[in-house]
Amino acid sequence: MTAISCKSKVANLLMLSILSLFVCSVFAAEKESNLKKVKILVYTKNGKGYIHDNIAEAVKGVQKLGADNGFKVDVSDDPAVYTEENLKQYTMLLFTSTNNDVFDTDAQRLAFRRYIEAGGGFVGVHSVTGTERNWVWFKQMIGGTFSWHAKNQKFKVKVIDPDHETVKGLPMVWEREFGDECYFTKELYPGIKVTMAHDLSSLDERDQDKIAQFSAPFKDLYPAVWYQNFDGGNVWITTLGHNKEYYQQPLYLQHLLQGIKFVAGESKKLDYSKAYASSRDTPVQY
Repeated sequence: MTAISCKSKVANLLMLSILSLFVCSVFAAEKESNLKKVKILVYTKNGKGYIHDNIAEAVKGVQKLGADNGFKVDVSDDPAVYTEENLKQYTMLLFTSTNNDVFDTDAQRLAFRRYIEAGGGFVGVHSVTGTERNWVWFKQMIGGTFSWHAKNQKFKVKVIDPDHETVKGLPMVWEREFGDECYFTKELYPGIKVTMAHDLSSLDERDQDKIAQFSAPFKDLYPAVWYQNFDGGNVWITTLGHNKEYYQQPLYLQHLLQGIKFVAGESKKLDYSKAYASSRDTPVQY
């Protein structure tokens, strides 16, 4: 092989590398700029039962993320917002520490479901797994339903999908320094893709019998953060965030922002021609 041909190959490889970097930077910039087109509805209604004291701080945290990153944020605890016409304006719906029944009517549930089927996004925070516990479709969309949580304590969460964009910049082992609640879920939906897991060995060993009971069939690690495409919509769930201090902590806000960015990047323009449900319990078209 001549020196000229070697130089030519090196030059071609260099040009390909530069082109790849350019394309990646263009896509990254496009993804960032897309946030400026994003509009989020933060929904905070709770049904009868326990209501978290972190909700006001969570709202402020999401509003700060919106102000800093250029996306719009509406906030409501009124289920009357769930009409097809109203939901068309939103890129995603964000439920923060919701619990129990959060809709008043099945018509509202149907509007929510058809929004997801049309390609809408959904972000669920902390106790969202305890929401709408009697609605099978909703529980599948979330990825399961609440069964039990360990008491508020310091413990560790591990990144198990380090290449996923939602864990960028997060510690591989994340100490919940303000304390948190390790949530356990029943009726787990098999379509979820887990990015972070509770390290069960870091929980109070005095609860080991209950932990073993509620974590089965898992053992040392248990799903903490996950995502999925379900019934046309894009879903990201984090069970972290019990203590209100987290919603002022830069690292936790980064965690939320990356979930929002991910759902925004996956969600395209709503297409209601793909929304097929005629009731809240219409069988899913897999």
